[in-house]
Amino acid sequence: MAKPTPLQAFNGVPKGTDKTNNAGSDTKSAGEKMTGAQALVRALEDLGVKDVFGIPGGAILPVYDAIKADTKFRFVLARHEQAAGHAAEGYAVATGRCGVCIVTSGPAATNLVTALADANMDSIPMVAITGQVGVNAIGTDAFQEADTVGITYPVTKHSYLVTDAKDVPRVVAEAYYIATTGRPGPVLIDLTKTAQTGEMEYTWPQKLLLPGYTPTTKAHGRMLENAAKLITQSFRPVLYVGGGAMRSHASAQVKALADLMNAPVVTTLNARGIIPDSDPKCLGMLGMHGTIAATGAVQRCDLLIAVGARFDDRVTGKLASFAPTARVIHIDIDPAEIGKNRAVDVPIVGDVATVLDDLIPVLRDEQVKSGTHDLAPWWKALNDLRTNYPTTYDRPEDQPTDGTLSPQWVVSQLSAAADPDTIWVSGVGQHQMWASQLVDFEKPNSWISSGGSGTMGYGLPAALGAEVGSQRDFDGKKPVWLIDGDGSFQMTSEELAASTLDGVPIKIAILNNSVYGMVRQWQTLFYDKHYSATILHDGEPDADDTPGESGFVNIPDFVKLAEAYGCLGLRATTKEEALAAIKKANETNDRTVLIDFRVWQDAMVWPMVPAGASNDTVAYRKGVHPLDNSQQADDAKLSAEGF
Repeated sequence: MAKPTPLQAFNGVPKGTDKTNNAGSDTKSAGEKMTGAQALVRALEDLGVKDVFGIPGGAILPVYDAIKADTKFRFVLARHEQAAGHAAEGYAVATGRCGVCIVTSGPAATNLVTALADANMDSIPMVAITGQVGVNAIGTDAFQEADTVGITYPVTKHSYLVTDAKDVPRVVAEAYYIATTGRPGPVLIDLTKTAQTGEMEYTWPQKLLLPGYTPTTKAHGRMLENAAKLITQSFRPVLYVGGGAMRSHASAQVKALADLMNAPVVTTLNARGIIPDSDPKCLGMLGMHGTIAATGAVQRCDLLIAVGARFDDRVTGKLASFAPTARVIHIDIDPAEIGKNRAVDVPIVGDVATVLDDLIPVLRDEQVKSGTHDLAPWWKALNDLRTNYPTTYDRPEDQPTDGTLSPQWVVSQLSAAADPDTIWVSGVGQHQMWASQLVDFEKPNSWISSGGSGTMGYGLPAALGAEVGSQRDFDGKKPVWLIDGDGSFQMTSEELAASTLDGVPIKIAILNNSVYGMVRQWQTLFYDKHYSATILHDGEPDADDTPGESGFVNIPDFVKLAEAYGCLGLRATTKEEALAAIKKANETNDRTVLIDFRVWQDAMVWPMVPAGASNDTVAYRKGVHPLDNSQQADDAKLSAEGF
């Protein structure tokens, strides 16, 4: 059994509390009398929460009863608890604030676990509130009872069990603070029915009692000096920027550091848009499906500055051969990440934006003192890679052979026609990689996707949350486009109901290849084209001599599904239809629009590094390995003959 964290050890009643005194002190409180459920709603209001997602149920009914017409936050009714969690995630990324969701006990709480794990992996601030049976029923296998704290403890930043009404305001305040400070993440509050119905005296603000929780935000001066010296000594530096920089709102600082160093910037999936794609220093995403220039830069650099990144396996490939000649500076607010996967020469613990604000003047002074190196040869090598191996889909082998659309072409057209302020959301699969490669990201927080967990079904509810955030913060003037796959979309398609009934119009592009695309790609490359359990029949060309009206098998028919939910449904099988559908979607803002793009099922995501292989084996396309040497070539062939 896992030992309690310092937070768990101190999440009970404050020291000195007299059990006979609900105020927690020797002086009687002058607070307003109310139930714990009412206190929860009031505490969320006092924290400034404006939007909440969720689904009611028996064990959380007192809280829902306390949500009235004059409650200060908007409540959005989801259709599945997992979706409520993903919507809170999408809202948090789009707005930079904490997402909040409220569901009931038992199966509702376990449904929510996927979203909690997703938020935990991607460092998304979220407070999730679950109902729980009464205190006396805990441990009796009561109806819809589950050990929610025990289940969620490994996939949250912290979990609370609240058994007394008087603890509700303090716990809500602590949970919100924990979720939004340090390395952001999800915090769960499991609220017993006893605590919801019990009476207490409400006061605000609450005193935070969090001994041991003191996130370091400011870097040690000596570490900054050491980093500056390494930077000025480098001939081939690279800034490797992860989602932590995005969570820290450090876009301006990353841009300033890159300009000061004249260094290339490569990003993880979650950091797309941290600097504009149009910036010549931006080489794009690195790793398994990253650009050749970005992956090559890291593999050949002599200094790697990791900024809010965690050396994920999809980035590093075979860890032992990742950036083999590089010294490493690692900046992260979570000390547990530093040195976890890669030995570090200069560890810097602190908030990314704060650290870079402090590092830049130190580096500027060091450059004056020690001078700088000419990076022209380094940039020539990188620009050669960028020129010779661009992100493209115009090779003969990329062209559909069955008359369907090229999915890469569809994504490019979506990007070209979009409002510059568009918030892009994706599900998980091939479409996610094409979106990250081909959408032009010019602004931070314009890309929302499930990175660490790779959660299929994430897209639609996250887009729902992003649109609620756009309505709240930007008067709806930042349109939300969801690029999804037919497989990923079907996992949470019920949220079209929430989109329609709650007035949350989004634009949906389904790249419908009638298969689980990424799994099929692996089956093609590594499993001798044995397409086991990956054919979906939701847009497959009809092989019969007498095809149906559309010439396709449609189970489901996404256009009819959209219409059934009150949305505008469109289908595109040709380029002319696709361009017309995109134009129609961009002109429609009063309801959700879904476009069923029929795309080629044998399209491949390139570049690609086989799982567990060295990044030096990255294939620009099948059989073409721009960074290869003889040893890495042998490694790659272990994964797929002829890859």
